[in-house]
Amino acid sequence: MAKADIAVLLALCAAFFIAIGDVIQQRTTHEVTVEKLSPIELFGRLLRDKTWWVGSIVGGAGFGFQAAALGFGSVLLVQALLVTSLLFALPLSAYFAHRRVSRSQWLWAVLLAASVAVIVTVGNPTEGHSRAGLELWIWVAAIMGPAMALGVLGSRIWSGRPVAAVLLALVSGSLWGLFAVLTKGVVGRLDHGIVAMLVSPELYAWALVAVAATMWQQSSFRAGSMAASLPTMTVAEPIVGSVLGIFVLGETLRPGDSGWFLLIVAVAVMVVATAALARGEVAAKNAPAAESVSG
Repeated sequence: MAKADIAVLLALCAAFFIAIGDVIQQRTTHEVTVEKLSPIELFGRLLRDKTWWVGSIVGGAGFGFQAAALGFGSVLLVQALLVTSLLFALPLSAYFAHRRVSRSQWLWAVLLAASVAVIVTVGNPTEGHSRAGLELWIWVAAIMGPAMALGVLGSRIWSGRPVAAVLLALVSGSLWGLFAVLTKGVVGRLDHGIVAMLVSPELYAWALVAVAATMWQQSSFRAGSMAASLPTMTVAEPIVGSVLGIFVLGETLRPGDSGWFLLIVAVAVMVVATAALARGEVAAKNAPAAESVSG
């Protein structure tokens, strides 16, 4: 089996386990407390919740598969396939909520799957380097750091409004995209032995980014409607991860002269379908509550 085929299989396994973990964590985040807490306070409360830890362990298995996939394929390939986690989360969330998946949701799911297939096949993503030099990481920090700081600051200024959830979701999604690129570096160092991995700066940056991404993710769920946070986060992660894969690791897309238009259309469809699925999921979750209130 070719390395790319192994990467595809592992990435799909990652998407499946991440979807289960997300479904459990999303439900727990809204049930753990009704108090208004800071990101650190909320994260601390969740750390004491057993159900949240179940979701974290399952999601952690997904990240393990993601790391394995990045050992065989490019960030561009793996990040595109991880978007399919929504396809797994859709029926899982419906099952736990005791409802059916609507026809429109299935339609968007098919479009999402088709767009991902086009990106993977037509885009023909190729691997670059597993690590980047210090100069490139300084540029990444100089660009992403202030941008995310402004996002956090904006969420505090507009606290209680939908824009706060969007801004925090952008921060979390960006951090998860960065996490994927750092995972590629950690896996690359593992090929040289455990000692080489333990002394690599990517490992410690990877751990810090994972904690920060998780913390802001939970906060974005609490900051406002899931219709604002979930689509933003799901779209931001693969976009940021792919951009970093291209400019930091030197990965490339090779669709050919005739394939660029189809690739651009597929990316646009993926973004729209992802947002539509996430919003449809939130609307379906809110429907029972609305019916019970009206009743």
